[in-house]
Amino acid sequence: MPPIPGSGLAKGLAVTLRTMTRKTVTAQYPDVQPELPPRSRGVIALFEENCTVCMLCARECPDWCIYIDSHKETVPAAAPGGRERSRNVLDRFAIDFSLCMYCGICIEVCPFDALFWSPEFEYAETDILELTHERDKLRAWMWTVPEPPALDPGAEEPKEIAAARKTAEKLEAQRALEAQQAQEAQAQEAQQAQPTKKEAEGEE
Repeated sequence: MPPIPGSGLAKGLAVTLRTMTRKTVTAQYPDVQPELPPRSRGVIALFEENCTVCMLCARECPDWCIYIDSHKETVPAAAPGGRERSRNVLDRFAIDFSLCMYCGICIEVCPFDALFWSPEFEYAETDILELTHERDKLRAWMWTVPEPPALDPGAEEPKEIAAARKTAEKLEAQRALEAQQAQEAQAQEAQQAQPTKKEAEGEE
C-alpha cells in the first residue's frame, strides 16, 4: 500500500506539538555545574610520592603523550657492612592533554597507584602549549580526586588489610602475654619479700 501523501509532514507536526506542550529543560552551564558520574574521566592527577619512575605508563600510552625524566641517586647502606643501593628520582612528569585520548591505560597499568582520574574538565586553554601539564600542575589536580567508593559489605576483605590485621592481632596478643608475665613476676617477688608467719614470731 503506497504511503498517504503528507503523512510524513503530519508525523513531524505531531512531534512538534507534543514538544511544545512540555517544559523545556536547559542545562544552565557554566552557572550550574553538571552532575557527573562518579567515574568521570576529566583530567589525570599525579601522586608523585608513589611514582617509582618505572616508565610503564609512558611505554603503554598509545599516544605517547607522557614525558618522564629521571636520574639515579645512590642510597647509603642502611646497616653497617651493607651495600649501597641506587634509586630513580623523578625530575619531570608531564602529560600533553592535546594528544591524550583519555583511554585510562596509564592509570590501569601503574603498579603503585601514582595516577588517578579527577572529574575536573574545565582546563581549556587559548594556547595549545598550555595543555601540557607538568608535575606541579598534575599534583594540584590530586586535591580534586574523589574518595574511592566504599566496599561492598558482602565482599571479601582485601589480602593486604587481612595480613595487616592478623599481624596487629599477633602483636597485641604478644604484648598482653608479656604484660601478664610481668604481673605474675611482680606478684612472686612481692610474695617472697614478705616475711613468713614463723619468721615474724621468731623475731618477737
